[in-house]
Amino acid sequence: MEKFFKLKENKTTVSTEVLAGLTTFFAMSYILFVNPNILSQSGMPFQAVFLSTIIASVIGTLVMGLFANVPYAQAPGMGLNAFFTFTVVFGLGYSWQQALAMVFICGLINIFITVTRIRKMIIHAIPESMQHAISGGIGIFVAYVGIKNANLLSFSADGATITNAIVEKGKVASVSMNGGIVPALANFNNAPVLLALIGLFLMTILVVLNVRGAIIIGILGTTIIGILMGVVDLGAIDWHTNSLANSFKQLGTTFGAAFGPEGMQSLFSESHKIPQVIMTILAFSLSDTFDTIGTFIGTGRRTGIFSKADEDSLDNGRGLNTRLDRALFADAIATSVGAVFGTSNTTTYVESAAGIGAGGRTGLTSVVVAILFAISSFFSPLISIVPSQATAPALILVGVMMMASFKDINWTELEEAIPTFFASIFMGLCYSISYGIAAGFIMYALTKVLKGKASQVSPVIWAVNALFILNFVILAII
Repeated sequence: MEKFFKLKENKTTVSTEVLAGLTTFFAMSYILFVNPNILSQSGMPFQAVFLSTIIASVIGTLVMGLFANVPYAQAPGMGLNAFFTFTVVFGLGYSWQQALAMVFICGLINIFITVTRIRKMIIHAIPESMQHAISGGIGIFVAYVGIKNANLLSFSADGATITNAIVEKGKVASVSMNGGIVPALANFNNAPVLLALIGLFLMTILVVLNVRGAIIIGILGTTIIGILMGVVDLGAIDWHTNSLANSFKQLGTTFGAAFGPEGMQSLFSESHKIPQVIMTILAFSLSDTFDTIGTFIGTGRRTGIFSKADEDSLDNGRGLNTRLDRALFADAIATSVGAVFGTSNTTTYVESAAGIGAGGRTGLTSVVVAILFAISSFFSPLISIVPSQATAPALILVGVMMMASFKDINWTELEEAIPTFFASIFMGLCYSISYGIAAGFIMYALTKVLKGKASQVSPVIWAVNALFILNFVILAII
């Protein structure tokens, strides 16, 4: 073990690595509750998503530990799972099978750009301010999803602004409106809303006090309170339906669905949607890439996990010669593997910083995390009773944490502030990460042109903007 993980070289011990692994797992294990809750809303079987979440996390984290020998853990990414469900499936109208196909292609793209110099071209093309805006904007998006899931908002609407209404079986199924909707704070007069509020306060207290595993403790605590309040019905536990055996049975629905007739085989069948498909895949890829790179650089630099040579290779290197190269490759591999089993983008978790803070320095930390994820598969029946009121606060607080990226934006310089504002705000208000990126990129190019700095805009940005605009034109016509 010493020889394989090079523990002495990295100034660590087996006991320290095990403790670090436990710390990382409990810091990020909330994904076991949240991911099935979000993705199952797209029509995917809950138990299948639960199991595919575990499988993707185990495989991705093991590759990270055994191949790259770094203390990072992987799981389906927050923000990316919300983008999968609420934007790609609900907003754009794709099937969850087609969305999985997009995620698989995204993984292949990330593998390709990791082993070639394209990585350098893409990273240098996106202004640093826009990278921060994308990360912070995803935080707004995730937090807003949490607020909605907690039913903390109520909406009033002006009937005169209704543009389209769909009626099914004599009842209004959905309504489209051109403005006229006014949000307000919900009335705290029912048990589910009160439970969500209690959960938010509980989780906030734990996070602010830096309690290890604050989010998972908050989810479990809120669930217990929900039982006492009658919101959670223990009698609803179905030990057969939610058993590990049945989870494997349901996994047959999602495993390989990305390549079936409702997935990859139909994804490019409508020519007028191809630009939109390409842009959606790009949105997946950009979010995944910059989240991962930010996590690696942000935590690896100050702890010495990645050397200066590792960071330089991000720009100039080719192949898989350093720990950072191999870590990026492991991250890209995990995304495609997760899509095969049936989950959204698998990414490197920033919560790995908790384990690194506890002393984790090698892949042994990651191996411990992977083992704990595998063990958690036996608790599927209990996972199924966790209410959305318990997971919604987790979404809100994870969103808050992601918005820390805004501190690196120079808001007093309008040339920088305007594009980053549009990128971040449009992600939340348009309920779409890709539309946020589009708004940001287009405004970035516009401000540079107005300031006589068009030459500073990368050809990559111009090409992406052309695709975005073409997509909007097509949506307006069809």
